[in-house]
Amino acid sequence: MEVKQRPFLVRAFNFFRIGSSLDSKRLMRAAQQKTGLDDFGNDPLIDPLDKLLASINSEAALHPFGQFITRQRLINVLANRLRVVDLLKIHPEILDIEIEQPIIITGLQRTGTTRLHRLLSNHPTVRSLRSWEALNPVPFEGDTHNKKRIQFAKTAETALKYMSPAFFAIHPVEHEAPEEDILLNDMSFISTVPEATMHVPTYAKWVEKESHLFPYSYLKKLLQILSWQHPKERWVLKSPQYLEFLEEAHQVFPDAKYIHTYRDPLKVIPSFCSMVFQSRRIFSDKVDARELSQHWLRKNSYMMNDAMKFWQEHASDHVLHVSYYDMMNDLHGEMKKIYDFVGLSYSPEIADALTQHNAINRQNKYGVHQYQAQDFGLSHQEIDDHFSLYRQTFSIPYE
Repeated sequence: MEVKQRPFLVRAFNFFRIGSSLDSKRLMRAAQQKTGLDDFGNDPLIDPLDKLLASINSEAALHPFGQFITRQRLINVLANRLRVVDLLKIHPEILDIEIEQPIIITGLQRTGTTRLHRLLSNHPTVRSLRSWEALNPVPFEGDTHNKKRIQFAKTAETALKYMSPAFFAIHPVEHEAPEEDILLNDMSFISTVPEATMHVPTYAKWVEKESHLFPYSYLKKLLQILSWQHPKERWVLKSPQYLEFLEEAHQVFPDAKYIHTYRDPLKVIPSFCSMVFQSRRIFSDKVDARELSQHWLRKNSYMMNDAMKFWQEHASDHVLHVSYYDMMNDLHGEMKKIYDFVGLSYSPEIADALTQHNAINRQNKYGVHQYQAQDFGLSHQEIDDHFSLYRQTFSIPYE
């Protein structure tokens, strides 16, 4: 697996700067200074934040630039927490907004969830989360037309392209495109985002055991705030994390319709390991390919088995299982089936819009993603052993 040299500015930053530990009190004060607000409200904050920071400081081995990025991201998340409290004091009626029958796309990573999410987002009656909203869901004071929020996301997109073009080729984060709502979930400080971007095993183990009722309740609150800004009939959401915590997600969104995508795990697991490797490389010089592959092989296996068990026992009529290969071979046939399942109209105009979207957002738009299972110390037999039930349940062919 080829590891390219870091861009000049990142190397220069790392040469001249020395990192320091991240501290919750300092981060919170920085967020308060940034916003001019001081009330973080009563939602859980200090304990999950301290657990995350302890793991980052002792385990993540961030280089100075990676630590700088992490510090700025955490300050921005805390600033959003302050803005949420402040907005709801002024407009408490926001919490009365219903999030009815959200459409939730989930599946193992690299199974076509992003493509399906963006296709579904073309429907005129649905509402998807845009990248610029995911980074800053609450309006900035005086930013009537959201120019500052959009520019913030555009700058982040440009920076990501510069820091890691390889990652951008795998998962492009375009500032106006639909994005995973796990970025909103992450604002609870209880999510799987950190373990995808850093080596934080202690925090990751804690997240696995922690109830996700608060993170999904907080996600709902943020969706209410976004719906208040731009009302539409329904949300279309997307994140692999739903597989791991369906029980809690179902409590918060009891009438949700799930679309589950599936694909050969011999392609899925190495591809996602490559994505995590490139993501962690942005932050650290010490990325253990074998360690991350074992972590995500185990994690994806158990969360997929848990999801299948949940759907079988509780909500089989709330989920539609969609083959990656059927989506590739018969786009309009599969989209018509999906639209019927979730109760959306499928007109010739919508079909034309999907065709145009598919042509513009072609596969490998930002480069070809190259990876091999051997790069991560994985054998085909090892992957097959972990996902035998998954392959059998959905009759998944070998690619």
